[in-house]
Amino acid sequence: MVARYVPKAGDIVWMDFDLQTGREQGKRRPALVLTEQSYNRASGLAVVCPLTSKRKPYPFALPTVVDKVEGAILVDQLKSLDWASRRATFHSRLDPALLKKVRAYVAVLLGIR
Repeated sequence: MVARYVPKAGDIVWMDFDLQTGREQGKRRPALVLTEQSYNRASGLAVVCPLTSKRKPYPFALPTVVDKVEGAILVDQLKSLDWASRRATFHSRLDPALLKKVRAYVAVLLGIR
């Protein structure tokens, strides 16, 4: 039996973001997983932040480079998504220092001290 991939915090995965509306990110794109693997396995969900290949001029878009492509992690568009239904596939790992920074931005965004 082949083990099924379960995303873990710090993974960059490719997944489907359709159906979206308004200013939400859509299509199949990379995303940063924020939740721990134990939660993702138990719930079938993962909290993720989509990535974009465009640099955004606002404070909750953290600059990053994936596969030599400059872009941003869209911290203010975090979502809880069904990673299996949205066909999440592992791509790479984010630097732990940048993951820590993303989590700090999430805390500010949500007013957590």
